[in-house]
Amino acid sequence: MDKWTTLNEPWCSAWLGYGYGHHAPGRDEIGLAVAATHNLLFAHGLGVRAARSIRPQAEIGLTLNLGVLRPGTTDPQDLEAVRRADGNQNRIFLDPLFKGSYPQDMLEHYAHMTPGFSVVQDGDLDVISSPIDFLGVNFYSPGTVFDARREFEARAMGYNVGPRPEEPTSNNLQIIGVETPGRPKTAMDWEIDATGLRELLLRIKDEYTQIPLFITENGAAFHDYVDTDGQVRDPQRIQYVHDHLGACLDAIDAGVNLRGYFLWSLLDNFEWAVGYSRRFGIVWVDYDTGRRIPKHSFHWYRGVVTGNILSPLEGRLDPHK
Repeated sequence: MDKWTTLNEPWCSAWLGYGYGHHAPGRDEIGLAVAATHNLLFAHGLGVRAARSIRPQAEIGLTLNLGVLRPGTTDPQDLEAVRRADGNQNRIFLDPLFKGSYPQDMLEHYAHMTPGFSVVQDGDLDVISSPIDFLGVNFYSPGTVFDARREFEARAMGYNVGPRPEEPTSNNLQIIGVETPGRPKTAMDWEIDATGLRELLLRIKDEYTQIPLFITENGAAFHDYVDTDGQVRDPQRIQYVHDHLGACLDAIDAGVNLRGYFLWSLLDNFEWAVGYSRRFGIVWVDYDTGRRIPKHSFHWYRGVVTGNILSPLEGRLDPHK
């Protein structure tokens, strides 16, 4: 399979690295994050052209971590907050890739930031929009958004609201993300709602492109442990993957050109800034000894892959089975 991606999750590199200071290089300057976004996309376009000049037969793509952002209410302020959040996470990448331009609202929103979009030069967007052969999509969880000025209303409706980020850089979008009471979450505190994946895939098809899509990351971290009998029972992960695979099948039935699904992850791994404290794998790793134990999700997923069928889960999630 001669397929290559130029970048993985450029939003994280640009915004978590330069905008919010969570990842290397630890900067918290929004203007730098905007510039990094453009420079990463420009590097992608140059990479596409360079790869094609070396391996004309290769299929070249890009992997984005895209979000499904929903308003907390139909209040105009919340709808506008979702538009801003969507522009920052999704459209600021998808528009230049597939439309050859940045979203006008994002250009206006970041117009006063330096260096910001001042780094864009003539011809850059032609390079960025160089045709690709496929798009990789990383998806884990949808999000619910309120306008930051409506925090009281969000709390009154029963939403869980985390601590407010400092102004102005950490909350330049003037939004707050909320947690829905009662909705299950992963060990990353990410809400579980597989309908978001179907929604995202349909949006890409309807608004941007019908080139082949691949789910390049999808999975969940839970607080796994080894039982006294040496097994790792993870029924929540089986449910999560089952439901998201079902969302993929629903999207295919709706006309999405989805060609593949890659589960994150085969092994428990070093997970960004949280290190070894979150386990995404379907294989347990003892980090002290290197010993590996296939979890129950491993055996279930092997059956799905080898049988090429997604069966109902009745009775499957009993932790003692």
